[in-house]
Amino acid sequence: MRDFAPLASDSYNGTRARVAGYFDGTATRVWERLTSDAPVSRIRQTVREGRDTMRALMLAQLPADLAGARILDAGCGTGAMAAELAARGADVVGVDISPRLVEIAQARLPQGLPGQVEFRAGDMLDAGLGRFDAVLAMDSLIYYTTPDLTAALEGLRARSPQAVFTVAPRTALLMAMWHAGKLFPRNDRSPVMIPQDWRRLPVAGLSRAGRVSRGFYISECLEVRA
Repeated sequence: MRDFAPLASDSYNGTRARVAGYFDGTATRVWERLTSDAPVSRIRQTVREGRDTMRALMLAQLPADLAGARILDAGCGTGAMAAELAARGADVVGVDISPRLVEIAQARLPQGLPGQVEFRAGDMLDAGLGRFDAVLAMDSLIYYTTPDLTAALEGLRARSPQAVFTVAPRTALLMAMWHAGKLFPRNDRSPVMIPQDWRRLPVAGLSRAGRVSRGFYISECLEVRA
C-alpha cells in the first residue's frame, strides 16, 4: 500500500479552516453540551439520539473484540467513539481539527479501559499518524466536495484495510437546507454539509451499511475496504 500525504488542494484547506474555526469557536459549548447528558432542546435531542444511533451502527461494522487492533477515530470530537473502541480493547488514535474539542475528549475519557487512547489535535489525513487496522470517521467528512472526499478516502484506504464513514445523503430535506444555507452571509454560516449520492462516489470497494434519520439528524453510513 502506498503512503499518502495530506491533501493540499485549496478547496480542502479552505473547508478544513472553516470547520476548525467553527468547532474551535462558537460551537464548542454547543457540542460540549450536545455530547453530554445535559438537557437540550427538542431539536438538539433528535440530533443527539441520531448520533448515538449512528455511532452504534458504525461500531457494528467492526468485531466485538478489538484487542490488539489499532484504530483511527478520524474527527473524534469529544471522544465518545474513541472511548467505546477502547472499551472493546482497541488502541485508539483520536484526532480532531479542534484543540478545544480534544481537550474535552481527554477530560471525559474513562479510566481503566482495556485499550488505550491517544488524542491529538490535527489533520485526520496526516500520514504521520501511521497505519491502522480500521478507520472510523463519523460526520467528519460531510463538509467536503466530492473530489476532496474521494481523495480523502483513497488516502485513508492506503493506510487501513477498512474505513467506515458517514456522508450527508442527497434527500429532499437536506438539499433544501443546503440551498437555504447559501442565502446567509458568509460570515454567519456554519460549515455547510455537502450532500452526496453514495452510488456515484468514484471509490472502489464502497458499500452501504445503512442510514440513520432521526428528526434533524440524517446521515448515511458507508464502508470502503482495500
